[in-house]
Amino acid sequence: MAVQSASGTFYLFVAAVFFLYWISSGARLVRLGVILAANYLFCAHFGLFYVVLLPVCGSIDYVLGEGLVRWRRPRVRRLLVALSILMNLSLVLGGRHTAWFLGDKWEWVFPLGLSFYAFQSLTYTIDLYRGDTQPAGSLLTYLCSSAFFPTLQAGPITRVGELAKQIAAPPALSREDGGRAFFLIGLGILKKTFIADYLAENLVNRVFDTPNLYSGAETLLAVYAFSLQLYFDFSGYTDIARGVALLMGIRLPINFDRPYQSVNVTEFWRRWHISFSDWLRDYLYFSLPGKRGKVMPYLNLVITMALGGLWHGVSWTFLIWGLLHGSALAATRGWQARHRQAGKRQMARRSPLAMLGTYHFVCLTWIFFRAASVSNALAVLARIGSLTVGLENVSPMLAGVMLLGAAGMLAGKRWYAGAMERFAACPFYVHAAALAGVAMAVHYLGGRGSAPFVYSRF
Repeated sequence: MAVQSASGTFYLFVAAVFFLYWISSGARLVRLGVILAANYLFCAHFGLFYVVLLPVCGSIDYVLGEGLVRWRRPRVRRLLVALSILMNLSLVLGGRHTAWFLGDKWEWVFPLGLSFYAFQSLTYTIDLYRGDTQPAGSLLTYLCSSAFFPTLQAGPITRVGELAKQIAAPPALSREDGGRAFFLIGLGILKKTFIADYLAENLVNRVFDTPNLYSGAETLLAVYAFSLQLYFDFSGYTDIARGVALLMGIRLPINFDRPYQSVNVTEFWRRWHISFSDWLRDYLYFSLPGKRGKVMPYLNLVITMALGGLWHGVSWTFLIWGLLHGSALAATRGWQARHRQAGKRQMARRSPLAMLGTYHFVCLTWIFFRAASVSNALAVLARIGSLTVGLENVSPMLAGVMLLGAAGMLAGKRWYAGAMERFAACPFYVHAAALAGVAMAVHYLGGRGSAPFVYSRF
């Protein structure tokens, strides 16, 4: 039942949840019961262990949140929020790094990573500690929100306080919102299957596995292809998650905003994995000491991104990836502080050279993100540096998919929004026919099936 673009089981599950949810929409407790059951049935696919773990952890966080609301003594409040942070970080470490701590034979304990669940849960207790949100109102509402199944595997990370308000409120779904939901789901499936999976299977995986078998030009194209693969894979997941939630009248935050059109690394992180970068800023960076010093704000950026890199995996490659981005963020902030007025004018011009430079810096860091080891990353860089030319492994179909991906990456926001609204305005039978067409295309043209979403392992 994992969220995969070609997983018919998942979409049958969504259809069943949709009908039960709206049939019971007038009875609040029954409606919330449907969401709760859907959350835990989704988890049960990965292991019955989660059906026990998540309610227990969720109940503890809810009780800690109630304590944060009722008790005003600073020492007690610090203790309560510290307990929540300790418990949720334990879930992150257990879900992401069990094999690293205990050996590969224990990897089965957490087949589903719980990072996104833990980060989402922490928004509730930390916001209550800071006074930035209101309590969920009931344990049932909290459990429905903290483990909301569309966001459980790979986000977008949603503040539980905001999500709880939507889940508790009487739901509403217009025909236009239904059309927008179908547009998002269909687009996410197409992104995943026909761009991300195709590029991974036909170039990216092969080159990164054995870079010395490919020319420098092919290796460089594989790096570009990975930048497209990762974007369309992750944004495809987000589209599907947002579409499924919207079918229930729930709006999840946008997670991507044409990130490869950024003119510097700071802007890139305002556009890429927005919910995660916001989480790092609001709950990690702002919690570090020395925000008003001359050096510490820049050092804190490096620390924040290094920890963000290690969240992806305890390896030198992810640490290097985080350090590169943290250093670039610090350098960008320092440059903007020294040349603030000039920086504003450059941002206003949307310099194509700045955009191209930023994209290539991001591609450089993606090499370490994708590589299996530092030596593998260096081998990829060495092949690019060899300047050998040969495109025997780049078929016309592959080139066409890359051009299609580049066009989608560079498409304007107005064009995208206009396409969604035109589709939403169509009659319901057009929506149904379009989704049926997508399903048939995936079935007959989708190759050997859909690979797991890249971020589902985080």
